[in-house]
Amino acid sequence: MAHGTHDVDDDPRNAGVLISVNGDLVPRERATVSVFDSGFVLGDGVWEGIRVHHGRPAFLDQHLDRLYEGAHALMIDIGLSRDELARRIDDTITANEMHDGVHIRLMVTRGVKRTPYQDPRLTVGPATVVIIAEHKEPLSATVSDGITLFTTHVRRATPDTLDPKLNAHSKLNDIVACIQAYTAGADEALMLDPHGFVATCNSTHFFIVRAARDRADAGDGFGGDDAVWTSDGRFCLGGITRANVLALCRANGIEGRETTFSLTDVYGAREAFVTGTFAGVVPVRTVDGRTIGTGTRGPVTERLQGLYAAMIERDVTTSRS
Repeated sequence: MAHGTHDVDDDPRNAGVLISVNGDLVPRERATVSVFDSGFVLGDGVWEGIRVHHGRPAFLDQHLDRLYEGAHALMIDIGLSRDELARRIDDTITANEMHDGVHIRLMVTRGVKRTPYQDPRLTVGPATVVIIAEHKEPLSATVSDGITLFTTHVRRATPDTLDPKLNAHSKLNDIVACIQAYTAGADEALMLDPHGFVATCNSTHFFIVRAARDRADAGDGFGGDDAVWTSDGRFCLGGITRANVLALCRANGIEGRETTFSLTDVYGAREAFVTGTFAGVVPVRTVDGRTIGTGTRGPVTERLQGLYAAMIERDVTTSRS
């Protein structure tokens, strides 16, 4: 069984990958940043995880939109145009002769500090930009058999403390949630919002499938009697896979709702699944020891997995050359 959506089999090719550090492609063992870097000292930065398919980064424009929006909010000057950064990503993929089964971690920090202190005005260098591309595939058991979740006491932050819309390097609350989940015997953590409603998971977005009782055309066509629910979005990252799955629901006759719901709604769901850049759409077997539906991948989840795979194919086919 899988142990979280990011569980992988080690690939020996990763020992020899070249990593882009401020535009220089260097061997893995020499890919370093300063101990005075803002990301190391303070977790001061933004990042993206990107899948590569047929040698192309999937949904790149959406990822760059989120990266640059976050950097702007934090007043971090990336120092590169979108096209320049996209070329660095392409250069990293090309230098490593990568094609499929690849995951990229793109990280941007504020840069090197004069001394280890939080004030951004003590930054003395340009932004640090690191691109790590590795051969990584989700485990087949993750995709087919799914994962288990445990509801943690660690809540999602409000925007006036740490805005959950920021894909920031500061992930300590998610890490603490993850620790609580796996020490309780689950794979990942389900996190609630400050009001006790379901928000998201520690590293993925959470969905349930419920009966679409309020639809006049319920039962007409595949998925017509099902509704896919996810949180109202106020206390979770603006997930790219999350948004794409909601778009797929709208385009394929499946009711998709961004709404407020509780754990009681979760425990009584027909199906549950999580979404994320790395593994795509992943079924959830149990939440807090309660079996969801049949405890196996449901028909809506399986259909969305196929629709999402086709969506990636379309995106990389039409992406920039």
